[in-house]
Amino acid sequence: MVKKLPSKADMRAQLERETRRYLDKGGKVDEIPRGTSGADPLKSPAFRSSALFNQPRTPRTFVPEVVAAIEARRNEARLKRRRVPKRSRLPSPRRKTLYDDFGEPIRRVWVDDSKG
Repeated sequence: MVKKLPSKADMRAQLERETRRYLDKGGKVDEIPRGTSGADPLKSPAFRSSALFNQPRTPRTFVPEVVAAIEARRNEARLKRRRVPKRSRLPSPRRKTLYDDFGEPIRRVWVDDSKG
């Protein structure tokens, strides 16, 4: 049996009941004027902040033995790979559609493109 999902009206009624219960127990709701933002107007936006780039550049730690091991494995894999033989370029019969004077297909025939 599939459980019925609550509708928007059910969710609104549930929220209304919970709010009413909270207020009946002595809870208080502060009203905030419409259009007020939660962002601090004096603080600059995060994307304009240069705090990310204040520190000096940290030096990189080189690990040549790790790089050498990776390169060695890569070269081994290249040597182990078998060469896939290329398909021959010998001509093979192919299907060709014949059209009438008006561009309508009449029939399909097999054509051998070999020369000789």
